[in-house]
Amino acid sequence: MEETIGLWTVFGSEVLGTGILLLLGVGVVANVVLPKTNGNGSGWIVIIFGWGLAVFAGVFDAGRSGAHINPAVTVGLWVSGADEYAPGVDVTIGSTLVYFAGQLVGAFLGAVVAYFAYYGHYNDPEAAGTQLGTFATGPAIGTVKDNVVTEVVGTFVLVYIILRFGDTPTEIGPLAVALLVVGIGASLGGPTGYAINPARDLGPRIAHAILPIRGKTDSNWGYAWVPIVGPIIGAVLAGLLSHVSI
Repeated sequence: MEETIGLWTVFGSEVLGTGILLLLGVGVVANVVLPKTNGNGSGWIVIIFGWGLAVFAGVFDAGRSGAHINPAVTVGLWVSGADEYAPGVDVTIGSTLVYFAGQLVGAFLGAVVAYFAYYGHYNDPEAAGTQLGTFATGPAIGTVKDNVVTEVVGTFVLVYIILRFGDTPTEIGPLAVALLVVGIGASLGGPTGYAINPARDLGPRIAHAILPIRGKTDSNWGYAWVPIVGPIIGAVLAGLLSHVSI
């Protein structure tokens, strides 16, 4: 008999898993972007592999809740017609909101811890104006329609593959999800920085807005809806198409 878990366990699992994801994800970007770090200037390939390994760790840590660690995965499962998010966790509005809350809280906390890990570098005068890019995504070319499409496509690939081959990240396997995220970053990450996860962008963006970072710019709230709406649309499409036989 499979172990069943309660919603408090779901919440805690998603907080911890998403927190680890964002601690390592924000951390790798900080290492590459912020001045005077040992990894400064090491480039996009380091960032995408760092994010992939962050996903690997987050999925392992949040295994009890199915390791969604991404509202888009939760939405994709809901739309696909799944009965449960995890053993004993029925798909309801209440349980969905618990997943969303855990993911957002975890993303915020992970970003805050990453900030303190790089405190001196974030507050170095030479870092002024670069800090937001370590927390949140932004477009290389700011064309809203194109940016939304990029996020829709990247998230569709992520959620569709997870649903087709495993239903949840834990069932497809941490390594498989990690490599999938690396692949999406290498192929589709250039235009927007590939949020493909609303909590991954929103939680750290809130952290950036709140934290007393020396020399920071604004948090670019005018763009913030794109890495929320795009991934949700991609997740809905993936959920709808996940059971289509080809």
